[in-house]
Amino acid sequence: MKPKVYITRKLNGRVVKKIEEICEVKMWEEEDVEVPRENLLKEVQEVDGLLCMLTEKIDEELLSGARNLKVVSNMAVGYNNIDITAAKNRGITVTNTPGVLTETTADLTFTLLMATARRIVESSDYLRNGKWETWSPMQLTGQDIHGATLGIIGMGRIGEAVIKRAKGFDMNILYHNRNRKYDIEEELGVVYEELEELLRNSDFVCVLTPYTPETHHLISERELSLMKETAVLINTARGGIVDEEALYHALKNRKIWAAGLDVFKQEPVPLDHPLLALPNVVTLPHIGSASIQTRLKMADLAAENLLRAVTKQTPEHVVV
Repeated sequence: MKPKVYITRKLNGRVVKKIEEICEVKMWEEEDVEVPRENLLKEVQEVDGLLCMLTEKIDEELLSGARNLKVVSNMAVGYNNIDITAAKNRGITVTNTPGVLTETTADLTFTLLMATARRIVESSDYLRNGKWETWSPMQLTGQDIHGATLGIIGMGRIGEAVIKRAKGFDMNILYHNRNRKYDIEEELGVVYEELEELLRNSDFVCVLTPYTPETHHLISERELSLMKETAVLINTARGGIVDEEALYHALKNRKIWAAGLDVFKQEPVPLDHPLLALPNVVTLPHIGSASIQTRLKMADLAAENLLRAVTKQTPEHVVV
């Protein structure tokens, strides 16, 4: 008998066909609608494999009812949507899709930095709303990017890729990481600093660290108070790393200059969220890896991880 798998979001037909060659497949047919929790709890009861998105909560409740589950293949780099300990205790393999989205996410990170610094969204709205009546010397002026100091928190693959983009703008680059990376310092000409010093010295701060219990609210009221009043905070990692209430007050009171956010604690972010009311915040709907080519590569890799696990092979990217 073929292994049974469940896919929690409609995927490209070519990817699904690849899985169907080996497995019996059921799939939630809505591309832009999350699978209802009750449906997911029912569908996982008999399957050998689950291919899920970061929108699905794979917790103790779900795993305890999945009697035959061997693998959870997460179509994302991060896996904070999955109870890793519960999966490990049940001998369930968890996989992710790193590497393939590095350059695309770095593109988006630097795009968001530029858009926030130069007030691109605000300026576009200014024109479209009929406010552009004349040119004036300080109209919609932003912050220079070239020659500025960029501080990167979290020196993984994406951090390294952002550095290469920043070099083209002659930026001075600082970084903070749990483990100091001397080879990166030598290769890319970047300087390691403790978090407090990085925050004090940076014109732009990019949050690129994984979300873990240790990084929850890593950037909160105290950290924001250390930043320059002209500084810009960019977060394309995970929402919980930044204390959103503290960020709101820092931006509203002009303790920092602006923020660009691709991620939020609650996603989709409620439309009445205070941050969405501020003019000095650029917001995006978690599109860091959202290029056609990259999302197809992520789906391919998630499928490959799934197939390897259900056929008793070792997947390429194992979390536990």
